[in-house]
Amino acid sequence: MANRLEGKVAIVTGAGRGIGRGEALALAKEGAAVIVNDLGVSTAGEGSDVSPAQEVVNEIEASGGKAIANYMDVTNYEASSEIVKEALDTYGQLDIVVNNAGILRDRMVFNMTEDEWDAVVAVHLKGTFNISKHAAVLFRQQRSGRFINTGSESGLGAPGQPNYAAAKEGIVGLTRSLAAAMSRYDCTANAIRPRAATRMTLSPEMEAARQARIARGEARDNDEEGGGMAALDPNVVGMLVSYLASDEAQNINGGDFLVGGNEIGMFSMPTLVGRVFATGAVWEHDEVWERFPETIGKIAATD
Repeated sequence: MANRLEGKVAIVTGAGRGIGRGEALALAKEGAAVIVNDLGVSTAGEGSDVSPAQEVVNEIEASGGKAIANYMDVTNYEASSEIVKEALDTYGQLDIVVNNAGILRDRMVFNMTEDEWDAVVAVHLKGTFNISKHAAVLFRQQRSGRFINTGSESGLGAPGQPNYAAAKEGIVGLTRSLAAAMSRYDCTANAIRPRAATRMTLSPEMEAARQARIARGEARDNDEEGGGMAALDPNVVGMLVSYLASDEAQNINGGDFLVGGNEIGMFSMPTLVGRVFATGAVWEHDEVWERFPETIGKIAATD
């Protein structure tokens, strides 16, 4: 243990398996005490099982670390307050929030039900807000804190995941808002887009999206250098998360990071790639029809 997070306390949601488990273990490895939050549901958000969270706690304790299991639902506003309160009641403080909890209900938008939309948005986006809001009250008072939220490359346009994509891009927007609002209180907020082989990412829908990225030259398959799902150990994600949670990362705020396999990268903020102005003080209806196709429309058009 390097103990670079010695004396810190962290909440990790969805920490019973996969990426969240790796994040909890990485934080504990650096000396942080961890609230391991997980309902133990299926990838679709069904059922419950206390064993995943407790198993991670057992693993941390076996390595000499500190952790407790928490089974509260992040989609519940009041329960999320209790998760923050449990950190304070158990360890007397809270320094790090890692919002990772998530589920999948994949379907094309023309087949998606309202319940499938609501369930995914509730866990990912509302859950991230719930924990962040209650932690932000504390972080503002103590003038310190770290938010690390989980986006996804699927948010850039996965066709079979409109609910998941919308929620994940919403999380990135929320992270930027947190970064802007909380920086005056010496807090930071960053988003990560993980690449990892987990029970969620190995679903048929996620594999189809990965194959599409390979076809476009945006990802590499197993037989290519450094790539492939076999190389995407979810524990790698926790390595970056532990750094972003540290005092050394005080000057890193509002970032949108890719992490997985042998790669760490950073996405830019959206920027204007072209513009055109009205000939007069304001646009006229016919002028938009006349000028847009030959200016911005040319930039936006696909072959």
